[in-house]
Amino acid sequence: MVKRVVSVSIGSSKRNHKVYARIKGIDFEIERIGTDGSIEKAIEIIKSLDGKVDAFGMGGIDIVLYGGGKNYVIKKALPIKNAAQKTPLVDGTGVKNTFEKWVIKYLQKNNVIDFKDRTALVVCALDRYKLAEGLYEAGCKLLLGDALFALGIPFMIKSLKTFYYLAALLVPFIIKLPFEMLYPNDDRKEENPKKLQKYWKYYKIADIIAGDYKYIQKYMPDNLENKIIITNTITKEDVEDLKARKLKMLVTTTPEFDGRSFGTNVVEAILVALTGKRLEEMSEQEIEELIKEIDFKPRVEIFY
Repeated sequence: MVKRVVSVSIGSSKRNHKVYARIKGIDFEIERIGTDGSIEKAIEIIKSLDGKVDAFGMGGIDIVLYGGGKNYVIKKALPIKNAAQKTPLVDGTGVKNTFEKWVIKYLQKNNVIDFKDRTALVVCALDRYKLAEGLYEAGCKLLLGDALFALGIPFMIKSLKTFYYLAALLVPFIIKLPFEMLYPNDDRKEENPKKLQKYWKYYKIADIIAGDYKYIQKYMPDNLENKIIITNTITKEDVEDLKARKLKMLVTTTPEFDGRSFGTNVVEAILVALTGKRLEEMSEQEIEELIKEIDFKPRVEIFY
């Protein structure tokens, strides 16, 4: 019996992919379907497959954002979540809040990366605050780019304390913004190098660039020599592009399947399909232990 996991993403259909994998002795069909920014199409796909697949992942938009000790629901995401009445649907938040921090510890413990006194640019920490925490606890100096990369405000947050304070103030307003402002698409609209320079200077300062790959990709300079990127949702084409930009090392927090590193929502959907439990029935510790049991490890590629 093959378990089927489908990630329905608001992102580009150009990144659609299907793989087959064997996990804990069970065969999986894992598919990603993009809707090119259409929430309506995402809802239509989910309704058509509801009850016919084992778990849905939701990509390109989160259900919640964290701010000041509280999770805030993104109202634009609710119709997508509610479209799944029979099949469990997850957005990757549980994996982000457990596994991504563990990945930093894994990289440090196994001497893959020495984080001490490195400068880490986290392009958007709102949906990856545990990754930012992990980098800080490993010894990194932080640059948190939420204001600049997500909102276009020329301000760089340089401490978790400031980030949490601002998140508590701003997240209730941010969740009301059009999702197009919060989640970049595949089009690199700002082609003028002068406009991109306000982003490039932070890539230049940083030793490590971390976070959602669409944010990283949209604004990254042509030269990434001696840089390390920690991200996920990477395609074979992305890897070739990063090699051409002379990236030193690529780490994806999610494992590789047939040359593709899927998003955290896919990993979470696999866990749900394996256990038969809904995410809200699983503790953070249980999620982390299950990932370790499956032996999901980060993908590490050294290019130069």
